[in-house]
Amino acid sequence: MKQFLFSASLLFAATASHAQLGFNPHFDFTIESETVLVPESLIQKQVLFIGGVDEVQTTDTYGNPAGSFPAKQWHDFIGFTADEDSDDLGWISVNHEMIVSDNNIGDGGGMTVFKIKRNAATDSIEIVSQTLSDGRSGEFFNIDFANTVGETGMNCGGIQSAADGRIWTAEEWFQGSNAAIYSDGAGIRDTSDFTITGSGIAMADGATIKKVQNMNYMVEIDPREATAVRKQYNWGRQPFEGGQVMPDNKTVYLGADNTPGVLTKFVADVAGDFTEGTTYFYKADAPGKWVEIDNTDLDVMLNFQDVAIEGGATMFNRLEWVAYDEVGGHVYITETGRDNPASRWNSAHDEGGQYAQHHIDRATEQGVTGPDDSDYVDYYGRVLKLDVDTDEISVYMEGGPDFDGDVAEGDYPNTHLSNPDGLGFITIGDVSYMLICEDLNGTSNGRMPAGYSNRTCELFMLDMRIDEPTLDDLIRIAEVPFGAEITGVRGLPDGKTILFNSQHPSGSNPYPYNNSCTIALTGFDKGFASIPEVNEDAETLELYPNPSSGLVYMNRTTDVAIYNANGELINVLTYVNKINTSNLPAGIYYIQTTEGDAKKLIVQ
Repeated sequence: MKQFLFSASLLFAATASHAQLGFNPHFDFTIESETVLVPESLIQKQVLFIGGVDEVQTTDTYGNPAGSFPAKQWHDFIGFTADEDSDDLGWISVNHEMIVSDNNIGDGGGMTVFKIKRNAATDSIEIVSQTLSDGRSGEFFNIDFANTVGETGMNCGGIQSAADGRIWTAEEWFQGSNAAIYSDGAGIRDTSDFTITGSGIAMADGATIKKVQNMNYMVEIDPREATAVRKQYNWGRQPFEGGQVMPDNKTVYLGADNTPGVLTKFVADVAGDFTEGTTYFYKADAPGKWVEIDNTDLDVMLNFQDVAIEGGATMFNRLEWVAYDEVGGHVYITETGRDNPASRWNSAHDEGGQYAQHHIDRATEQGVTGPDDSDYVDYYGRVLKLDVDTDEISVYMEGGPDFDGDVAEGDYPNTHLSNPDGLGFITIGDVSYMLICEDLNGTSNGRMPAGYSNRTCELFMLDMRIDEPTLDDLIRIAEVPFGAEITGVRGLPDGKTILFNSQHPSGSNPYPYNNSCTIALTGFDKGFASIPEVNEDAETLELYPNPSSGLVYMNRTTDVAIYNANGELINVLTYVNKINTSNLPAGIYYIQTTEGDAKKLIVQ
């Protein structure tokens, strides 16, 4: 066994900070917040776009002349389209999930686009003034749906193409009747039959459908000109939330926010042309996992979920965003969960739908008969991984910690993840980080401490070099105020800035956080405390995370001794570059290498 000598001088050295790692963006959860909280570090926070305050430039709509009017609220999806022809960064596209009637912006949901550039001196984001080909001039522009593809409903999630920056907006909340979308005149007021034109999709163009049947699609938009291109009738009509166009510019994965939620894939015949191709639904026990559905039949596409369920589609519990990790090469999907899903998907199971295996396994762990049991619960949701090589879907990270009942404020865990929703990635240097948005579907069972009914949600980063991540590996980088959901997360390609939305906050919060806001956090390229690269020649020991209650990563492979706060030897580990602290009681410890370097470690 290696001989370790622990001295007072080493104890002092062990208390030194991780200066060579840069800054640590993580901060502790705050139960009560009226503003958007971010780390007090090198991170620079900017509010870029305020719903209901910043004005958008409109086109002639419903016979009313073009003008400038306050943008809609409830910011959700954020898309980014790079500008390859100038020094500007590119165009930001922001969804508005709120459905309202509006004579100038258009009824239903909405979308705003604006262009940004980076200030070279400060690294901050600046809005760029533009003049579009239709004559509109200004900073913020309303997407014209009403004059192009027909109004949209509830613009929620969407698609960011990994191939060329193209953007689709998702019409989420499923609508079943014209009366529902009319909403007593507060929603979409023109409910006359709709004739599809200009989509370029052969089976759809020329068809006349009920107005409600023109809702609930993925809708391509052109952010450069702030207009809509087409509704993707050949991808089916579903309560869409997220999606991803893959780097081949042919394959598209689509998630539906429903219980049951069906996972869809479209493969274009020609790269970049999404008017022709093959549509599939996911069926875990089918050869090849994907079953083709007839996308040349408009009636089939109008009733996509019913047809897929009859074909034995795998049923998920509210699929939200879909994102591609360009470094690892796989697709990740947030399944946000629903407290008691049985009543929502049992009839679909009777009609042929099959429960996803992880829900069957969870039901067994809970001691209930199956996901069809009224006592089966799914309070927290999870992040799923789709292996693009095998088409296998597995649980990448469960939300939680999963409590059976309420949790007192004093016992509330500092790191928790309830109902993952928005999902994205940012590459900093050559390291990929997953970005996870939280959306509390409820406040019971530990999603908020007992006695707190006003919600506040968080944004996390996760280092993708971690093989089997746990909640303790999450790095909290933002928290939104009372009543708000955090969503729309988007990392910019230069690795400097992360964008996100604070959606539908409480009106009692101070300005501007009483409105939906689009926010930029800048400074991630400056380096921060994360998993250190293993370097056998490193002169100073580095540990991450610290504090920890699970795996602690080291920057070199060596022999280490673990001492408690009294200097008593607890354990010796030989030739390791990570330490499992899960079996150590909470407290202060000291990690000493055989070379004599030592660091203080806090175990929570």
